[in-house]
Formats: sequence, C-alpha cells, structure tokens
Amino acid sequence: MNRPVYLDYAATTPVDERVAEAMTACLTFAGNFGNPASRSHAIGWQAEEAVEQARTQVAGLINADPREIIWTSGATESDNLALKGPADIATRKHIITSAIEHKAVLDTCKWLESRGFEVTYLKPAANGEVTADAVAQALRPDTLIVSVMHANNEIGVVNDIAAIGAVCRDNRTLFHTDAAQSAGKVPIDVRAMPIDLLSISAHKIYGPKGMGAIYVRRDPPVRLTPLIHGGGHEFGMRSGTLATHQIVGLGLAAEIMAEGMEEENARLAGLRDRLLSHLLQIPGSHLHGEGAERLPGIINVGFEGVDGETLLLALDDLAISSGSACTSASVEPSFVLRALGVPDDLAHASLRFSVGRYTTEADVDLAGRRLAEVVGGLRSA
Repeated sequence: MNRPVYLDYAATTPVDERVAEAMTACLTFAGNFGNPASRSHAIGWQAEEAVEQARTQVAGLINADPREIIWTSGATESDNLALKGPADIATRKHIITSAIEHKAVLDTCKWLESRGFEVTYLKPAANGEVTADAVAQALRPDTLIVSVMHANNEIGVVNDIAAIGAVCRDNRTLFHTDAAQSAGKVPIDVRAMPIDLLSISAHKIYGPKGMGAIYVRRDPPVRLTPLIHGGGHEFGMRSGTLATHQIVGLGLAAEIMAEGMEEENARLAGLRDRLLSHLLQIPGSHLHGEGAERLPGIINVGFEGVDGETLLLALDDLAISSGSACTSASVEPSFVLRALGVPDDLAHASLRFSVGRYTTEADVDLAGRRLAEVVGGLRSA
C-alpha cells in the first residue's frame, strides 16, 4: 500500500526526529532513566534537572514563569483540570463556553451541569469567531469561569483571547483557553494577555502523544482542586511519577516551535493559500470561516453536490479528515459547521486540510489535482 500524502496535521503531528532522539536518551540504563522525585542520589537529580529544563522551555513558548507550568497527560486532562479544578471549591455556579469547543471542554461542561452548574454555550459568528462582545453580554456576577479556545481545531479560526480575557478580568471571572492547536503556531504571551489557565498538547507540536501541560497563573494565584491525588507532585496539582522522556520531548518540541515560529508560519501560510487556491477553483466549493483570522496551517472546505463519506473513500491517496479526530467516527455532520449555520448536506461534504512541518508544494499541488478529479467524477457519476 502506497503511503498517502499527509494533510492531517491538526489531528496529530509526527514526532520530530530531534525530539525522538532526546526522548530515547531518557529510556535506557545508559541514559537519563531516573525518577525525578528521587532526591537522594545523582540519578534522580539528573532526571529532575531535565524535567525542570523542559518546564522552562514550555514556559518560554508562552512567556510564563516556569512554576506556572504543570505537566498533564495531554490537553484533554488540562481542559478537565481547568474547569473542574476551580468548580470544586467555587461559590459561583455559572460557566460560559462556546458551542464549538473541543469535546474535552464541552463534555466537561455537561458533567458540571449535572453537578448543579449552569452553562451558557455561546453561538459563534457566521465566520466562526467567538467575540469578546458575546462573552461580555453573557457574563454575570456569578460567572466562575469562561472557557473559549484560542483556535478552532476544525476550521482554524483564531479568537481574540486577549480581548476575551480583558472582559473576564473586569468581571473578576477566571479565563481558560484551550491552546492545543495554537501554541507554537501563533504568538502567545500570558503576561500581556489576561489568561488564567491555558491548555497545551505535545502531539500537536511534533512531540509525543500522551503528554501535555496546563499553565496556571500564580499572581494572583488560581486555586485548583487536583483531579489526581497521590504523592503531591506538580505543586500538589497533579500527582504521579513524572514521565521524564515525555516531558523532555514536549520541552524540546516547544523550544523548536518557538525558535522557528515566524519563518515556519510564513511557509505554512503560503502552502495553505496555495492549496486553497486549487480548491476554490473547483465549482461549488466553499471556505468555512471566510474572512476571519486563521491559523497558518488549517482550512476547511465544503464541496456542493457530493457525499462526504464517498469523497473521503475516493481520496485514498490523501490523509485528510472531515473534522476533529475525536469525532471522526460519527456519521452526523460536524457540530462546528452546524453551529456556523452550514447546511447539513454541505457540512457532510466538507473536509479539513492541515499542513505542517513536512508538507511540500508538491503535496498540496497533488491534493488540489486529486480533489478536482474526484469531485468532478462524483458529480458526473
């Protein structure tokens, strides 16, 4: 079986070769295999040093204090901790989020509703943006936390989280943003942006799966009840023996993203626009989220008059998706596109294309040709 052209970087990224090498060095007896919590000997000290170096690297990506970085198993756990952690000790019982958040946020909010919280689900604008004005209108004196993602994982639209954070700060409401898709791809400065909690995923930035982090503001401090109890690791917020190799992988991946962000963003935006120009030449094609600021690597395009499942099956030489990998098994149209008002038939026939570090011009040109061939063929069948 020939290897398809990979255009699904929003679902996951391959581990960078440099990251894989650094992780491997933390696995064997000859390497840095120790327990970072073993403080009675040099093997543990060496592992702890590697963990703290990685904490500094991840902090540097978002201009945080390293002590504000807490290791987790991924953005899903980070999202859960960001919402359940404050809720457990809260007197305020109102939460605001958007209707197009990742399921890690939406399902957590549903769970909190079953525990007596009231949740407002904001409808995005037609272009996919969740605005600060919409948040401001929904804020109440009893609003505990607002959770709005920085960039949408299906359509790539970027929200103005600085403005959203400002209206939350004025209301003395916590602000959490899921930055799984945006961290390392667009500049984030938690010192300049009023953000209290921020979720990061390693496998979206060429790091390992099963690894993530949450930024938790220290000044003034955000109080969280931990989800996992045990030895009191991670400043008491997340117990469990630290996976040195995974942490080192996330740290190096974050550093690489930070160092090359400007140049890589320009390259990816060029590839994205080159691909989009091919796709929009196909009659009856529609860019979702048109007119909004978007990530350099993600577009979502619908094609009139074709069945989406048939279209995907016919494009077996391209690795693409119809939306979030977390909901790709669903036969329902994308809930994100539905929230934007996209008709069900067009939502069913919409595909997400995401380019990344190993994408070439030849890849996007091939994708453009194949889409034109297959869409045309399906329409004439």
